[in-house]
Amino acid sequence: MATIRNRVRKDGGITYTVLWRAGGKADAKQESEIFPDSLENAEQKAELFKGLVNLNGQQWPPGWVRGKGFVQPELEPEPTAFPSNQPLLEYARRIVDRLTGIDERTRGDYHRELRLHVEGVLVHTAPDGTVVPPTVGNVTKDDITEWVRAEEDGKVRHDDPEQWERQPASPKSIKNRHGVLYSVFQAAVEAEPSLRSGNPCARTKLPRLDGGTEEEMVFLEYSEWQRVRAELALICGGDGVDIAEVLVATGLRWGELTALQVRDLNLSGSTPTLRVTRAWKRQRDNSLKLGPPKTKRSRRTLALAPGTAEIVRRRIVAKGPEDFVFTTAWGNPWRHSNFYSRRWLPAVKAAKAKGLPKSPRLHDLRHTHVSWLIAKNIPLPAIQARLGHESIKTTVDRYGHLVRELDAEIAAAVEVAMTSTAGNGLHLVTA
Repeated sequence: MATIRNRVRKDGGITYTVLWRAGGKADAKQESEIFPDSLENAEQKAELFKGLVNLNGQQWPPGWVRGKGFVQPELEPEPTAFPSNQPLLEYARRIVDRLTGIDERTRGDYHRELRLHVEGVLVHTAPDGTVVPPTVGNVTKDDITEWVRAEEDGKVRHDDPEQWERQPASPKSIKNRHGVLYSVFQAAVEAEPSLRSGNPCARTKLPRLDGGTEEEMVFLEYSEWQRVRAELALICGGDGVDIAEVLVATGLRWGELTALQVRDLNLSGSTPTLRVTRAWKRQRDNSLKLGPPKTKRSRRTLALAPGTAEIVRRRIVAKGPEDFVFTTAWGNPWRHSNFYSRRWLPAVKAAKAKGLPKSPRLHDLRHTHVSWLIAKNIPLPAIQARLGHESIKTTVDRYGHLVRELDAEIAAAVEVAMTSTAGNGLHLVTA
């Protein structure tokens, strides 16, 4: 699949480069397209272009001129000029079914988004004010803008205004759904014969991702983590504690941890390690299947602290190379819903009853791991590598505020360094 590499320039700006292998083959030529932040909405355009590359089987989108983009007229013709009256949902489902470079879980998610957040939400308003179902050809930029507003506002139930029929969507969810629609309409533009002359999703003003509506991450202090750990020990004993201990000590995703096999561990030598090479992937039928990790950079090797190494060492006694490290009492891989509902949630509730002021999710152990690293002044690029983030921008966007909380300590460290340098009598040597 195509990926985006973000490079911070010397002037502080960011260049977004979309990278992919022609045809999706590992040994094929690497292609690239650059979106400097001098372009308006450069990051959004890079994301959309990445989707088009994936949509076209890891090839340049037809009609795209490198460094210039598509050549389109400034004004879109009236909807009556569009040659297609195909129902939008029918066409969109066919496009999603033909997408390459995505797993079946993602394909199923796209179909779900179309069913729940496009069908009945996106409509076309004719010039006379009449509202009609959307087709491939009649949807306008104004229709897309109204759809974004509808997603932001949500919809209350007619019979009970205190309940939501469709909850307000977060900026991130709207961005993801808008990306699916963009790809669908771009496929219509590029069809032969063309079904549209322009993409109504181009240059849509989307909600800011930092608008404060995203679900907040929870960072546990070490003493708070100990409270939850103690309750886990009371509820389920060693197995639940060991899983949570390794999660908070490594920052692994749940699907990565539970996919670990004995052969992924190297516990000999001075620095024990584990290698992330696979993760559980949910399929369209809701079953789980082993597959590659979330991104290319998610394939990584992590150093283990001695205590963490001891935990996994006792978990692999009498197991073969392809056996899972963490299993239930019946020898099966753990499932998130089972562990969360029967182990984690009861432990958190018990800890809160005894004074824990926070409500951490299981995934918050990953966030907690990062906060502990930042508190020890571990640099963000090292944290990016440990977490398996594809881009340093992801790491900065999610955790950069924790670094800023250390500004006073950073300033003090600089002062100490400069004072020490002056005291050592160092001076500039000129030729």
